[in-house]
Amino acid sequence: MDKLVIETPEQIPLELPLAGIGSRFLALAVDTCIQVAGGAILGGAAYASGLRGTRIAAAGAWTGAVMVFLLFLLQSGYFAIFEAVWNGQTPGKRWMHLRVIEDSGRPVTVYEAVARNLLRVIDSIPALYGVAILSALLSPKSQRLGDHVAGTVVVREKPAMLEAGLGWDSTASSDRAPYDASRLTAEEFQLVEAFLLRRNELAEDVRRGTAQRIVQRLSARLALTAQDRQDPEKLLETLAMAYRARARFG
Repeated sequence: MDKLVIETPEQIPLELPLAGIGSRFLALAVDTCIQVAGGAILGGAAYASGLRGTRIAAAGAWTGAVMVFLLFLLQSGYFAIFEAVWNGQTPGKRWMHLRVIEDSGRPVTVYEAVARNLLRVIDSIPALYGVAILSALLSPKSQRLGDHVAGTVVVREKPAMLEAGLGWDSTASSDRAPYDASRLTAEEFQLVEAFLLRRNELAEDVRRGTAQRIVQRLSARLALTAQDRQDPEKLLETLAMAYRARARFG
């Protein structure tokens, strides 16, 4: 599987698996179904509103204008709005556990969400996103034209990877977390996650020292006490679970 590799200041490589064409296409199919359903609902509402208007001509004109605007927003703004508000995800991407991020690993911004989707009309030609597929196949980071313009990539997430393979009681950790995980930046969370995923590959002294350095980096932001820092790995586990529980990873 192709991966986006990001070097952190602590020299812990952060590997993010890039989303393939198949998973992205399935996410797009889900989003398209939602768009079609939304368009049908708006069309039905426009028809019903026009029939009930006391001034049929005026009501019909205003209703038509509003519905045309909403349909345009549904068609053209759907992806950009969701990706900006949901931290790089649409309903389809969330269902497929995909996320749009910057190619530097940072969360996508509103500007980038809009920029990457302005090119969607070109990516979608000649049919079934032919240009996007060709661009993704030729790109080492599976980027379509919109991604190249915005400097973004689509990565695959593993929502259960922490709970499945790292050996701690995730429910208990998140329930008793006394720390404000919202103070963590996305980069800091990614650093914590990268360490937790790779710690079993590290020598014991390297593992212990790395955990201590990461905790030291977070101490000022989270106002950690000496007692909090007694078990660095347990603290990082708790922070990771609290961060995920706070935002549902999105």
